[in-house]
Amino acid sequence: MGLRKVILKALKPFSEISEKELQDDFAQTEEEIVRDPYMQDVWVANCVDIISRNVGRADFEIKVNGVKTSDGFAARLFDEPNPYMSRFELWQRTAAWWSLEGEAFWYFGNDYASGVPKELHVLNPRKIQAVMNSGEITKWVYEGNREKFIILPSEIIHFKNWNPYNHYRGLSPLLCMKDEIGEDILASRQYRKLLKEGGIPKGLLKTDQILTEADAELLEKKWESKYGSGVKNKIAVLGKGTEYQQLTFSPDVLKLYDMKKWNLYTILARYGIPPRVANIQDAKSSLSGTDTNSQHTAFWNYTLIPLLQQFSQIVEVQFFRRFHLKERGSFNLDGIPELQESKDARSKRDIAEINAGLRTINDVLRERGQETKKWGDYWYRKSNLIKEG
Repeated sequence: MGLRKVILKALKPFSEISEKELQDDFAQTEEEIVRDPYMQDVWVANCVDIISRNVGRADFEIKVNGVKTSDGFAARLFDEPNPYMSRFELWQRTAAWWSLEGEAFWYFGNDYASGVPKELHVLNPRKIQAVMNSGEITKWVYEGNREKFIILPSEIIHFKNWNPYNHYRGLSPLLCMKDEIGEDILASRQYRKLLKEGGIPKGLLKTDQILTEADAELLEKKWESKYGSGVKNKIAVLGKGTEYQQLTFSPDVLKLYDMKKWNLYTILARYGIPPRVANIQDAKSSLSGTDTNSQHTAFWNYTLIPLLQQFSQIVEVQFFRRFHLKERGSFNLDGIPELQESKDARSKRDIAEINAGLRTINDVLRERGQETKKWGDYWYRKSNLIKEG
């Protein structure tokens, strides 16, 4: 398979890769392993849910000249995107598709004609294809289970992650983890087969006597009745020439557990989710509340906040500036408990720097985007400080 064909196939959503294409790459594979990671792999689903659920917690505020407002069509639109969707669901679904496919689409609705949209609908990017002409997208085609319609570029807002192979579409964060996800799915299948079909017995009763089929069944029934399931702490008395040998899983089976654990941490790392945020507790890690809080704070600072800033910039360019609106939108994180500790620490640092004369009150207010004080550019020395000279 040529490089161009490999790249083009890699850019397709997971649900669109055909069995024939897979056989081109893996001649001995009879079926495609990774069809829908969200459905097939529990940790992919957990990571997507964790990110989308927390993105939905952030309050998207509409401001005019820096002052929050609840009036106007922009504020009403983001408060109720359409009759069937809340503002929480708008951002939750956007973040979910972004986490799965590396892109998301906001559609202005079937009744949209021109001007500022009155509705916002989140579409499934797996069902949207671009129609190109002279290197430009002239229209999008949405084909669902029961409907197919044309969408003009002016009727959507397109959120897309950076894609080095195709700047018209986003790049799924799961693309580079196809092997790990496939291994995880296969390991789970092996466990299921082991439990349902290929389960080994807990032990063997071995004897040097020659047993008929009837003798073997009778011995098995006696053993199960005395020492079988639900019977604990009883002493086994074995007949002459009979011994019990306990069986364990083979090393190859035990390796499946290690592989699944490795893939788990790989998936968490790819999504920027610390283990404690996903309720994963490593036996070697700290059990302190401080460690848990720091991981939750790091999740917001290094994963969610950059993502929210990216979303804000996309909406700024493709909505507020496109329609020449005086309003602006931004996420307010004041109500996020995980960030309160870091804000308290920052306030203590600001106060210490102000008292030491390193900064003025207005320096701090400007940094926070708040209104300055008339007297805030002057430093007032505390009476307990020693005067120089």
